[in-house]
Amino acid sequence: MPVIPPSLLPTDGRFGAGPSRVRHEQLSALCHGGPALLGTSHRQAPVKDLVARIQQRLGAFFSLPEGYEIVLGLGGASTFWDSAAFGLVRSRAEHLAFGEFGAKFASVTQRAPFLEPPVVVEAPAGSRPDGPRVIPGVDVYAWPQNETSTGVAMPVRRVPADGALTVVDATSAAGGMAVDLAQTDVYYFSPQKNFGSDGGIWFAAFSPAALERVADVAASGRWIPDVLSLATAVENSRRHQTYNTPALAGLVLLDAQLGWLEERGGLEWAARRTAETSGLVYEWAERSDVARPFVADPAHRSPVVCTVDFDAAVDAARVAAVLRANGVVDVEPYRKLGRNQLRIATFVAVPPEDVRALLECIDWTVAALG
Repeated sequence: MPVIPPSLLPTDGRFGAGPSRVRHEQLSALCHGGPALLGTSHRQAPVKDLVARIQQRLGAFFSLPEGYEIVLGLGGASTFWDSAAFGLVRSRAEHLAFGEFGAKFASVTQRAPFLEPPVVVEAPAGSRPDGPRVIPGVDVYAWPQNETSTGVAMPVRRVPADGALTVVDATSAAGGMAVDLAQTDVYYFSPQKNFGSDGGIWFAAFSPAALERVADVAASGRWIPDVLSLATAVENSRRHQTYNTPALAGLVLLDAQLGWLEERGGLEWAARRTAETSGLVYEWAERSDVARPFVADPAHRSPVVCTVDFDAAVDAARVAAVLRANGVVDVEPYRKLGRNQLRIATFVAVPPEDVRALLECIDWTVAALG
């Protein structure tokens, strides 16, 4: 296995689009603050104060519009799809599916026996639909702001349909991509990407219309499991807690990351940072003799998940294996995409100097493999 010269290696070799790297300062915060929280009741003041601070910080970070609320629940964004099927969709949803995760949410509402079959607007991997289609009877329009599997970003704009909700999956976008929450009714995410925390919990900004929908559906007589009930999540979130016990370490990590982002300028700074680091990757790929951006249209390219295709002469899997053996990890493509590709996360905790080092390591490895 080729040995990359140590002088080329990044300071931190984690570039995964799954969980983001966690900064050492977050771990220090866990060591210093965790002992007073871990192993204690989540319904008592110390933990509830932490949750309240996170809710306040998220509201400030996203410039939460008047009347919106930060709601949280357990299970991550994939669990939120089930909760949304039970508690947000009255009868029919429309989904934009241009990768794995938009399609997964569509499959949830497709299989829900109490809902009408959804409208699914598809686009091939590496591209995106023009936008939602306004269709009578659709009461939820849903899509990911950033498709983690393919590296395609989608604008966040409210769908002009009376009585319908605009619901945006922001798991890999939140904290690293600009957004106007007034253009959404529900903006939901797990915090293991730009926010550098653990999975297993979801947060969402709910508009007044979304809160009203949750209450209406809950009162309609539809059976909803307690652990998936958005009405229950809203009720508990207003008391700064969750229905059942959360992973407290993840909350400490999230709080520390929010403080770090606040100190640097909040969402505006974070969006500039990811635009800079992803720009390094795309510019390198466009200059390369053996690589190119997978997403052909620059306007569709994600600033937080960069996908790069390689010519057949280069075995991207071997390149990734050499990088991994040298401590540069998790740049393999999304497993179901099946392309000769690398996928590089440029989440907000990834500094430009590490991205430049990674690109030098890729060039060195391609040359070493001949």
